[in-house]
Amino acid sequence: MTLEDVDRVAVLGAGSMGHGITEVVAIAGYPATMRDVETELVESGYEDIEWSLEKLAEKDRIDEAPADVLDRIETTTDLKAAVTDADLVIEAAPEELDLKHDVFSDLEELTHDEAILASNTSSLPITDIAEATDSPERVVGMHFFNPPVKMDLVEVIYGEHTTEETAETAHAFVESIDRTPIYVRKDVRGFVVNTVLGPFGDEAAWMVSEGEADVREADATMVHERGYPMGPFELSDMTGIDVGYQVRREAGQPVPPVVEAKVDADELGRKTGVGYYEYDDGDGADYAPEDASAEFDWLRIEARIVNEAADLIGDEVATAEAIDTGLRLGAGFPEGPCRRGDKIGLDVVLEKLESLHDEYGEARYEPSAHLRGLVEDGRTGEDAGTGFFEYGEADERDYTTINRTLHDDGLLEIQLDRPERLNAISPDLMDEVVHLLGTVDHDEVRCVLFEGAGDRAFSAGADITSFSGYDPHEVEPGEVYRAIEEFPRPTIAKIDGFCLGGGHELALACDLRVATTDSEFGFPEINLGLIPGGGGTQRTVRMLGDARAKELIYRGNRISAERAESWGLINRAVEPEEFDEVVGAFVDDVVSGPPIALRKAKRVINRGRDQDISAGLELESQAFGILLETDDMMEGASAFMEDRDPEFEGR
Repeated sequence: MTLEDVDRVAVLGAGSMGHGITEVVAIAGYPATMRDVETELVESGYEDIEWSLEKLAEKDRIDEAPADVLDRIETTTDLKAAVTDADLVIEAAPEELDLKHDVFSDLEELTHDEAILASNTSSLPITDIAEATDSPERVVGMHFFNPPVKMDLVEVIYGEHTTEETAETAHAFVESIDRTPIYVRKDVRGFVVNTVLGPFGDEAAWMVSEGEADVREADATMVHERGYPMGPFELSDMTGIDVGYQVRREAGQPVPPVVEAKVDADELGRKTGVGYYEYDDGDGADYAPEDASAEFDWLRIEARIVNEAADLIGDEVATAEAIDTGLRLGAGFPEGPCRRGDKIGLDVVLEKLESLHDEYGEARYEPSAHLRGLVEDGRTGEDAGTGFFEYGEADERDYTTINRTLHDDGLLEIQLDRPERLNAISPDLMDEVVHLLGTVDHDEVRCVLFEGAGDRAFSAGADITSFSGYDPHEVEPGEVYRAIEEFPRPTIAKIDGFCLGGGHELALACDLRVATTDSEFGFPEINLGLIPGGGGTQRTVRMLGDARAKELIYRGNRISAERAESWGLINRAVEPEEFDEVVGAFVDDVVSGPPIALRKAKRVINRGRDQDISAGLELESQAFGILLETDDMMEGASAFMEDRDPEFEGR
């Protein structure tokens, strides 16, 4: 079965995961049937979908009226009615193997022979679940993250007998519902995200248990110094301390004493009102930046995280790209663990693990064979030019925060690819854009188009957490904006959604800006006690004059695309349905234009605007004289006389 054969979907379970998956599937346009064992459960799940759709509509996050989406959803308590005509069944029942065996045994009899049988399990092996069927080749894992409506990631997991066709169709289906899939090619406990995430909480708990740190120190350092969205103990309180406890017990792993003590005291986190922090009468996870400590050994945690990632790669469970995508989207990591390992230095990570293993003798510090192999081969990371990823020329380097495509017509598309952070600007993203623009063959490029991944933002600003751990002298935000402004080809910003702060500055560094009427612009930095740091104060005043520039920067308010157009901040504000057509027209005009003349025009405009009129006119005159001698000028003149379109070659 291929994606084209998937017409109807059944979701088994109407709880938080089941109704969330049903909603995502219906929003994507698929007819979906949601089934649970009791009418009350089905009705409650349906009401939750109604409420969620109304909220999404209020925020303009769906393209249809909620009623139109609901028309594609059927509900039932009858399993046969739910799955008989389904081409894809997604089971979202409680995490009990016997229960899942009962469900999949029934699915074997009730579904047609080509139907894909997927489980949303987060912990049980797909191979074990498939044992209940006579056709394990069509059983696959599709692990959505909670809540499915907000979380972009889905792990597609191979069982021992899952066929390539089954997994590839599941992967394509996930993409068709506007989610990001990653392959988990072997049925390992915890799959990818939970496996790699495990040491984040586990090692911190051992450090506190051994008196090496306290809870607030650990959380504050990992958040405020290392950029994670949540500290390990705060995260444990949120998910439930008993959950992590059970995972360790089921895996046969030793439990840190601090975890054991909390479970014994029934202090399990938010759900009991107290865990590592107090939630009923206290302030919850009230750690602050000043609780961070330079003495806290964060490398002890991150070395284990990187080691787990290396182990998965070495066992061919997942690629470095898949692991980094999974941890960014599924766990909110500021950057993938493989990318971070390359930055730290894989030799440094290996040395740390060996030191810990020598000191404690614990199996959890045993370095992965794949990690050892990389270091022995000299692939120690970014400084060496290769590690988990390549850091060579543009056609060799593995970019992790941008996507780029160079088309045959000379259009270079650069997509800011951090949708989980609304494409916020990070040091890695800035470095990758500068590297790409500096290494791409300029003769092959006629135009550069910047856009944001996802459907919510061009870029919502600078990712403040990603700058954690950097000294001020290590961060030069102006470099990326200068690289864009000085690139010797026209640049266009294709803006849909939030265009704020550092993202706004990136758009201003481009030559042309086209935006949907749904977009918003602004410099909210003043509300953080900052000012625009990537040229925003200078480019804006040159475009808008003092009054409007100061209004944008001083007040920190957002303005609409229509106002941005009327002020002269962007070239066009167009309705969403006309957006691609208008941007395409801009691109067509530029890529078909004379490359030398466009380069000269950009240089004269940019350099002349900051000089007096006489100097500017002199620059213009010099460029004009040079262009008179080019083959492109002769081609343009000939085409005009012959009433045809010119074919410029940049000579």
